[in-house]
Amino acid sequence: MTPVINRPKPDAEYYFEEGCFITELSNSEQDPAVSVARARVPVGGTTRWHALRGVVERYLIEAGQGEVELGELLPQKVSPGDMVLIPAGCAQRIRNIGEEQLVFLAICSPRFQPHSYQDLEAEAG
Repeated sequence: MTPVINRPKPDAEYYFEEGCFITELSNSEQDPAVSVARARVPVGGTTRWHALRGVVERYLIEAGQGEVELGELLPQKVSPGDMVLIPAGCAQRIRNIGEEQLVFLAICSPRFQPHSYQDLEAEAG
């Protein structure tokens, strides 16, 4: 590993089929142990039921109000400063229940790669 400074481009945000907007802050082969993305869920939006194969995910809520659903647990409200730990393979989704954008960091270990994403709604349908 060599020292690197990542500087995301301001226009790097993209819409992800899961139902949110993503800005990759760090996700590269240079640091395979972790990835960090900023996720944004619009007012009234809900992400699809999904899981990450072989990847532990953490949501660090930065702004807004949400309701997260994890596996068989009852829905839980989350707000800025809350950290949500999501085990690998755990069914998950998050809904924006506030009046502003819901913004959180999605911190994955090992790093997120598209093949780890499992769309549980598509599989059930």
